[in-house]
Amino acid sequence: MKRLIHLLIITSLFVGFGINHPVQADSGEGTVINEKFGPPIVAYGGSLTTEQQEQVKQLLDVHGDSEVSEITVTGADIKKYIDGDSNSRMFSSAKITRTDKGEGLVINQLTPENITEVTNEMYANALLTAGIEDAQVNVASPVKVTGHSALTGIYKAYEVSGGEELNGERLEIANEELGIVTELAKQEGLDGETANELITQIKKQIAEQSPITKEEVQEIVEEELNKINIELSDEDRQLLINLFDKMRALDIDFEQVKNQLEELTSGISKKIEEISEDEGFWQKIVDFFNGFIEAIRSVLK
Repeated sequence: MKRLIHLLIITSLFVGFGINHPVQADSGEGTVINEKFGPPIVAYGGSLTTEQQEQVKQLLDVHGDSEVSEITVTGADIKKYIDGDSNSRMFSSAKITRTDKGEGLVINQLTPENITEVTNEMYANALLTAGIEDAQVNVASPVKVTGHSALTGIYKAYEVSGGEELNGERLEIANEELGIVTELAKQEGLDGETANELITQIKKQIAEQSPITKEEVQEIVEEELNKINIELSDEDRQLLINLFDKMRALDIDFEQVKNQLEELTSGISKKIEEISEDEGFWQKIVDFFNGFIEAIRSVLK
């Protein structure tokens, strides 16, 4: 019996050591309100049931005392912002927090298993093309969906919070871009990551080379296709050339787009590097379990 008591004490000590989380005292001040950009905006898919909406609120960390503005994505919004079917069913939702210029886009899919088509990179590429460059976006859905309702909600929330309409031509091109990327990702031998890599690399080259003719845009597209070793039909190649020629004509700041995309992709790499560079991290884990095992052995002797 004494051995059992000793074992329980040692176990509790080691568990307490291994799972020691700092606890922040409640200051009683509540949520800090951003007086520059206003509160975060939560855009709910219009087809959510009451139960599903409550589930989404939990996922997006929206509580009774949360300082947020709430809007609903309607069929009319789907038609307006992404030229979709106004009778669509909409479930994916998003929480949008505007940030200062230069902070870039941070996209978090909280239920990646339920967003089956639009990836983080697709959201980022479409938002940058549409002119949204600085925001933190959390996306969630209680059921499996493509993710287009959340994208619509982001566009709508941006206009609500900013008080300005998004540029119609840029929005149209952003939607055309998303459509092309998602279709390319469905083709045999391609996936979402490869399709996004292609789009990103073309944008970077346009930023560096500043083409002034459609022929120069075509050269960039062909060069990047060869680099990534992607085989496309003549029709798909022409779709890409036409898309980026429209972007060129709109005089979008591709250098800024390039920087934002690099910041987005480098964030994850940086975190991985930080963990791997912590030389004592894995040793601490090994030492913990070695000590735990030895303590158990000493009690049972």
